[in-house]
Amino acid sequence: MQEHKHQLRVTYQDTDKMGVVYYANYYRWFEIGRTEYLRALGMSYKEVEEKGILIPVVESHCSYHSPARYDEIVTVVTEVRELKRSTIIFDYQVLRDEDQELLATGHTIHVFVNDEFETVSLKKESPAVWELLN
Repeated sequence: MQEHKHQLRVTYQDTDKMGVVYYANYYRWFEIGRTEYLRALGMSYKEVEEKGILIPVVESHCSYHSPARYDEIVTVVTEVRELKRSTIIFDYQVLRDEDQELLATGHTIHVFVNDEFETVSLKKESPAVWELLN
């Protein structure tokens, strides 16, 4: 899978006093994007965790280009930039559906760990998840 697109409607709770989406909500949308990315591949985050693989965020970044506002429909475009045995990097774009304006870009870096938060090789620990992401 090259990329996955997921639409969201901006809710009132997503906005701040200025009527625009509060900056931290983009990170929540990134999480929704990668969760739905995995689901579209055929495995939920829950199923990955049930296989003993956790995928914590170790670094995140977001650049804001234009504000999203209440009741707009936005699309979160998610793709894997890089997959290594013990790390994965997801890239994101948030676009306003009405005019396809780029609202934000970002990335998150994750490590694959076991239940004791020890770094593991995904290829070795869970070949099924490795193959799914490749």
